[in-house]
Amino acid sequence: MKYVVVIGDGMADYPLEELGDKTPLQAAEIPNMDYIAAQGVNGLLKTVPDNMGPGSDVANLSIMGYDPQKFYTGRGPLEAASIGAELKSGDVAFRCNFITQEKGLIADFNADHISTSEASELIEALNQKFYKFGRFYLGTSYRNLFIFKNKDAASLDSTPPHDVVGEAVSQHLIKPQENEHAIILNSIMDQSSEVLLDHPVNQKRIQMGKRPANMIWLWGQGLKPHITPFKEKYGLEGATITGVDLIKGIGIYLGLTNINVPGATGYYDTDYCGKAKHTLQALEDHDLVFVHVEAPDEAGHAGDLGEKIKAIERIDSKILRKFLDKLPGFDDYSLSILPDHPTPIPVKTHTSDPVPYAMFSTKGSKDDVESYDELSAKNGSQGIIDGYKFMESFLGYSGYSKL
Repeated sequence: MKYVVVIGDGMADYPLEELGDKTPLQAAEIPNMDYIAAQGVNGLLKTVPDNMGPGSDVANLSIMGYDPQKFYTGRGPLEAASIGAELKSGDVAFRCNFITQEKGLIADFNADHISTSEASELIEALNQKFYKFGRFYLGTSYRNLFIFKNKDAASLDSTPPHDVVGEAVSQHLIKPQENEHAIILNSIMDQSSEVLLDHPVNQKRIQMGKRPANMIWLWGQGLKPHITPFKEKYGLEGATITGVDLIKGIGIYLGLTNINVPGATGYYDTDYCGKAKHTLQALEDHDLVFVHVEAPDEAGHAGDLGEKIKAIERIDSKILRKFLDKLPGFDDYSLSILPDHPTPIPVKTHTSDPVPYAMFSTKGSKDDVESYDELSAKNGSQGIIDGYKFMESFLGYSGYSKL
């Protein structure tokens, strides 16, 4: 038996007036998602516990079968594992965004999707300025990392910049602002503008009509987590396919194989076909593959309905169609499609609403649901379950008995 879980990051949404009160999933052409729903079973997944923020870190940890209330320590340390930043005892890893600040407001949480090569030059300049306080590490595009060497900073209160676009920088600094570590970290963010504003990278971006990466934003901090390996917990050899450091980092802590896919960008232009191809190859020597696609989430944050529908349809036509054609070559298989969380167009950020999931297996049953979307899933046979129980449900549905 082979298992594949396809995660369309932020794919779920709300009914939209411009779509005739349909959600993007209802409006999109998704015959393959509908097939999985119609031939399998459906339900709703509560990927984010009530007392936790609706981040992709928490939600994907849940989907992979781990209770985030037990294992989650912060987003930063998960990404650190992916980009090769080794955390020592007492090190606190912060996610570091390059952002655009205009007149004291957070104008753009990703600095117009700054390129990784541009970010590399800016990271070098930041390290030259702030080396006494910690070290910056290059990630991908606007997604980078800062290691601060004091464990007490892990308990500070920080804010994801994508949650507060258009709001004042001063209202969302690290808190409590009178804390000695918060004072240092907020000062680094403030002084980063002096380093970045006149940097040749940003001067060139401005000349090209692009937004400058004129400030950093530190958030999502945490200490190194200790997580039971996936194979030890579930008895299966697993792999991940993604263009995002966060998911790769979770995979490293879980002992999963991170499959590198050339052209997997974590943006609209990601190589969907490449992800499908490498998944099928990975299944030759792995039991289960998590396939993560970031594009719907990026479109949700941008409030771009057209791009969100395109991303959903590309997952359907370029990934799921390939799987439904080729997975029968492995004889028995199970396939599931779901988002990690909603990123609704009207709010442009994550919400904690339960997400629809559908799963099909050559050894499983079917319910009465006929299409894949948020509303249809409410009538599925699986009801609503906590996110970390999804993996046991998915494996058990196909008759897996080694749990």
